[in-house]
Amino acid sequence: MADHATGSIAAAARELWPTSAVRLGAVVPSVTSHVQRLTVDGSMLYAKAELLGMSLVSVIRGSGGDWPMVKAAQRAYLAGPDTLLEREAKQIQVLAAVGLCVPEVVGYRPGVLFTAYVHGATLAELIAASPGRTADLLHLVHQELAPVRRGREVAALVDHAPIVERSIPGTFQRKFNGAGDAGYLRRSPHEEVLRDIVFRVRRANAAASSPLRRVIFGDLKPEHVLFPSDGGRPTFIDPGLMRDPPCGDLAKLLSRLFLDLVARRPGEESVRMVLEQVAVYTDAAATRLSALDEGAHLRQLVTLWLMDTTNILTTYLSHPTGLPMTRNAAAVVARAGAVCQMLDLCTSTLALLPSGRDLWRLCLAHVAQAATR
Repeated sequence: MADHATGSIAAAARELWPTSAVRLGAVVPSVTSHVQRLTVDGSMLYAKAELLGMSLVSVIRGSGGDWPMVKAAQRAYLAGPDTLLEREAKQIQVLAAVGLCVPEVVGYRPGVLFTAYVHGATLAELIAASPGRTADLLHLVHQELAPVRRGREVAALVDHAPIVERSIPGTFQRKFNGAGDAGYLRRSPHEEVLRDIVFRVRRANAAASSPLRRVIFGDLKPEHVLFPSDGGRPTFIDPGLMRDPPCGDLAKLLSRLFLDLVARRPGEESVRMVLEQVAVYTDAAATRLSALDEGAHLRQLVTLWLMDTTNILTTYLSHPTGLPMTRNAAAVVARAGAVCQMLDLCTSTLALLPSGRDLWRLCLAHVAQAATR
């Protein structure tokens, strides 16, 4: 499968730059897409290849059938309109047009997207280095994303070509729809507790869901926000623009930041500082809401955060042998017991605490416990 993706990238590069010197480089570990570095006449680029618009883990686990079936389906998929990477290319271009810093789309061929190489430290790296800046950094990210929330061009594109495949609730529903539960949970030594967690999260989502949907970035992970060394504006990579609950971006961002804390265990003082700063940020964001709206907002934030953490943890735990895994993902797997205990404690309180603020504070305490024990 990796050879097929590399071949697709090489063939697309030859089509786009037939007279240039193209050199394929290292594969970037990912559970979702095949991402590979390359140079074209000495300029560094990233290439991303897709299969059926699915994650690599799903394809390798057989969601698209056996390999001959996948290859046949891939030909039909690429011949159709609005493939995932085609939509991503369009989203990057409209985000650039409204002023967000995004990587340049250098080329596209069906199934393969080429973007310019982006240098910089990730949001997670900056927070790890300066935990006392967490609230300020989260606020800066929120401010930078204003064109996403308010841009008419962005909204028009989202209504025509969203990337709903990257939705937190959508991913959860695909993975844990009854028939698919066994495939993701049975492979885990934590199957029993994960089943309880999935049940509680599903129930909480049904209770917390609201009809409010707004345009969000959609795949806002800490590693998707890159800050240049000169102190300039951050660059946002891998968009997944869609309409989802307004707190969807923050939920995914905090989910991955909290997993990083649990996996790294940076020490009690750093953990305390990051979580206090997160609370400062969420308190400030809630000042414009009524008490009732604040409670509903925090409850949905908690629910989506727990949902995303369940999504990505079960993906990591069912990670196929031979598929490259990031260092952070491997660290999360090594600490899966602590993550499951955190999820178990947090989901157990979802139906017990009527106050969204109390629920949020208690869940932050559970994160602190998981990251320091």
